[in-house]
Amino acid sequence: MTAQRSDVETPNLRRILGVDPAASGPTGYGVIETDGRNFRVLRYGALRIPPQRQKSSSGACLHDVHVLLCQLIEEFHPHAMAVESVFTALNMRTALRLAEVRGVVLLAAEQHGVEVRSYSPREVKACVAGYGHADKKQMQLMVRALLKMDETPEPSDAADALAVALCHLQGEQFARRFGLSGNPRTASTQRVVATTASRRQAAARNSGLQPTR
Repeated sequence: MTAQRSDVETPNLRRILGVDPAASGPTGYGVIETDGRNFRVLRYGALRIPPQRQKSSSGACLHDVHVLLCQLIEEFHPHAMAVESVFTALNMRTALRLAEVRGVVLLAAEQHGVEVRSYSPREVKACVAGYGHADKKQMQLMVRALLKMDETPEPSDAADALAVALCHLQGEQFARRFGLSGNPRTASTQRVVATTASRRQAAARNSGLQPTR
């Protein structure tokens, strides 16, 4: 889904492509643009591979995910790609399938010279929602509030991808604010969360979101 579109790039804009890889379900994606103060959602959605396509070839899903990411990179020219990392609690079979999807995501980024940063699910939830155990519905509401969207991003995979992109941007803003150089993740994620938690909780209350710990 395309929320807004910016065809004219300016030096002050940062554009991030967030990706939520999936082992069997849809792979979420979201492109966010910011001038350092305001956010704009350029596109978001989730790639769902039809069962018949999945059965046609063992590499069909990987091919389609790679094609999608290449198209998004070529259309929006993101400055960086933020990807959700493999969840360590997954069983071995699911973890391996998810790692395969992540592999083609990273390949697409490398082929186009796009910097990649990975974030764990808990890091993303803590940075965006203010606590690391938010459920999918809560994350959707927080993403909608922070990005000032007119509608709740659906499906939840797309909202997760937007959340990963937001997490990356928050890290970049934190690094610039405190004069940190290099990879913004060299700053403790906990410090990033501490500087934004009150804002997240206020946005949650305004959105009708009740934090649960």
